[in-house]
Amino acid sequence: MAGIEEKDMNFSQRTRGIVRAIAVVVSLAVPLAMAISSADARVGGGSSSGSRGSRTFSAPPSTTTAPGTAQPMNRTFTQPGSPGMGAPAAAGAAAKGGFFNRPGLLGGLAAGFLGAGLLGMLFGGGMFSGLGGLSSIFGLILQIGLILIVVKLAMSWWQRRHTPANAYASGPAANAGPPQTGGGFGSGMGFGLGSSQPAPLEIGPSDYDAFERLLGETQAAWSNEDVAKLHTLATPEMVSYFTKDLEKNKANNDVNKVTDVKLLQGDLSEAWREGETDYATVAMKISLVDKTLERGTNRVVDGSDTPIEVTEVWTFARQRGANWEVSAIQQTT
Repeated sequence: MAGIEEKDMNFSQRTRGIVRAIAVVVSLAVPLAMAISSADARVGGGSSSGSRGSRTFSAPPSTTTAPGTAQPMNRTFTQPGSPGMGAPAAAGAAAKGGFFNRPGLLGGLAAGFLGAGLLGMLFGGGMFSGLGGLSSIFGLILQIGLILIVVKLAMSWWQRRHTPANAYASGPAANAGPPQTGGGFGSGMGFGLGSSQPAPLEIGPSDYDAFERLLGETQAAWSNEDVAKLHTLATPEMVSYFTKDLEKNKANNDVNKVTDVKLLQGDLSEAWREGETDYATVAMKISLVDKTLERGTNRVVDGSDTPIEVTEVWTFARQRGANWEVSAIQQTT
């Protein structure tokens, strides 16, 4: 009887351990899955895409319109350490590593504790197995606390790499036309010089007009799924991302429409020249209606007719003597 009771006890402990392990996995996976789903609801997955020449891996200076930080590129053809890339930027990109490969709390200590705890739970114990009575209760509380900390850090890490859905201007828009501006260049509305950073390349009113036009026409071409038009408005790299996202929408039987685009405020972050290419990065606060429809029925599956405000950082590029093109779009924090 004693042997049977001991086996039953071991089985019960292992069962509890497996249940605990499943609970841990679910507690970590569900928030991340929600974050992924939320970030992917909009066109482009709420990511930052494109290239800014040698400054691709350097954050643009903050401005009045975007006082926070532009999120790093999730999709770019530019490789760290490639010719023209600054050494600090390349070193910074190489040092990022994975979630548990970074220094600090998650640089091994938390990862080790978490791994040990999960293995311990699977085998019926936990991070504090072997303790009894109040010590076991205290150990369980510490395990739960550690799990909550890891979940919070994981959520924070994910949000830094992927923009929340409600902060993404969803690529391009249906029948948007040029965005409506309340005051134009130099006024409280439209573009102005909002950054204290020097601009080695002079940007004038005609350039800002071109940026506003590209904003509206790119949105319209996107909503109309007009890839040929997008080729005249953006770099081949950006068109490749737009095309991939459009194909994903078609596979899901969806079509994204962004209308009533209005530029509320915009200012220059930085402008510079690299060889024969000019770059200008501007922050834009935009009001728009963003919704995703079921293809064929026009049933709204995401978004609404209520206008939302988003702030993004757009980089435009042009070859000497040519027209400006959309070179990068970054989300803001």
